[in-house]
Amino acid sequence: MNNNKQKFHFIAIGGIGMSGLAKYLLESGCEVSGSDIAQSKYTKKLESLGAKIYIGHNADYVEEGMIVVASTAIRPDNPEIVKAKKLNLQICHRSDILKLISEGYGKDKKPVFLGFSGTHGKTTTSGLCTYILTKAGLQPSFCVGGIIPELDTNAASCDGDFFVAELDESDGTIVKYSPDVSVINNLETDHVDFYKDGFQELLDTFRVHLSNMKNGSKIIINNDCPGTKKLIEQNSQKEFITFGLQNACYTAQNISMNGTASSFDVIHNGQKLGRLDLSIPGKHNIYNALAVLAALNEQGVDFEKIAPHFKTFTGMGRRFQLSAEFDGIKVIDDYAHHPSEIKTTLESAKNCPHKRLVAIFQPHRYSRLQGLWNDFLCAFNAADKLFVLDIYAASEDAIAGVSSEKFVQTLQSDAKYISGSIEEAAKKIAPELKNGDFVISLGAGDITKIGKEIENCYKAGV
Repeated sequence: MNNNKQKFHFIAIGGIGMSGLAKYLLESGCEVSGSDIAQSKYTKKLESLGAKIYIGHNADYVEEGMIVVASTAIRPDNPEIVKAKKLNLQICHRSDILKLISEGYGKDKKPVFLGFSGTHGKTTTSGLCTYILTKAGLQPSFCVGGIIPELDTNAASCDGDFFVAELDESDGTIVKYSPDVSVINNLETDHVDFYKDGFQELLDTFRVHLSNMKNGSKIIINNDCPGTKKLIEQNSQKEFITFGLQNACYTAQNISMNGTASSFDVIHNGQKLGRLDLSIPGKHNIYNALAVLAALNEQGVDFEKIAPHFKTFTGMGRRFQLSAEFDGIKVIDDYAHHPSEIKTTLESAKNCPHKRLVAIFQPHRYSRLQGLWNDFLCAFNAADKLFVLDIYAASEDAIAGVSSEKFVQTLQSDAKYISGSIEEAAKKIAPELKNGDFVISLGAGDITKIGKEIENCYKAGV
């Protein structure tokens, strides 16, 4: 696949990852079409760039000469998959397309590939890295899993020397990539639907990823995380460049935290590189900034050239993002859907002014709630009040005995089960909020809409 005038057809093109790949290919001169069950801001954007967008799934959308792109979530009986097989077309997983792009598809030369992975923070680190390089005038190409502030996009094909991407470990496809710099933020048990044999299976997958990297490539890894420490121990023949708060190649020292802001000195092998200021909250974002700084410093990007831009980064879409504000009530939307992410987000929120910290949680996938049940039970301790919505199934079927209602019954805290759609849930939650509440909506599903829905209900007196 080296002709950048090829035709690509994406099934479920409106997803954040798929839409980014489609946009990149459009900007590289390819013909792109795609289908999805509903129109979205992503499909509208692609249409404005020249993509042919279909709503609904139909075999007629697939034609001779196309390369069909699908994700793990697309089922074998999808009519477009069935038609593609009938026509003997090439069917690619979305990871195959990202691999193709990372190898320089549509470019005169292969870019330096910076890949960001890990259980938590890969969208923020890949987005932050892209933002920093762009603001520094280095014109990176990128495909990341969220909308980058100011750039207002999740992907672009540009003329610089770097390609930045978020690498997904959820379905094992991280083994396909061979980045020049692989940044591993952290590792923890997740995606129990795929890693059925537990955490060691995830470590084994990352071992394959590391073994696929070419000589001269660099591995930037968190030295404070128990999971990544195990990866280091089990791959002692590899050379790791570590980051952390102490005992690492790159450390953050003299940390100062004030509400949603922080600042710290960056120390590299005992030498101070300089001080970084952040406008995004929490200790986890100090780790994120260190990871990005280490990756760029290892590639010879001048510290003074990039340091000022860390402060102006306001966070990725759906990462501690203000979604509504009314009558002394703030609603923050956050993508956190793993127990550790939820715990970290709520701890960060405690530093913000509030009378009550209110969490609204939409569990994401039956398998995740079932597999991490006990961890979820301990994730909400920082919240004064918790509302739990129905499970967002994603592509899964229901699992007997796993429900939000049962989860709330098990919780030893001030929690309340809220049934129904997002609109129905907003009507039930709005009357329970008070002036001074700091509300966090948590989840990877359609809970992102609830802030505005609550605001509308609250103002209407529903």
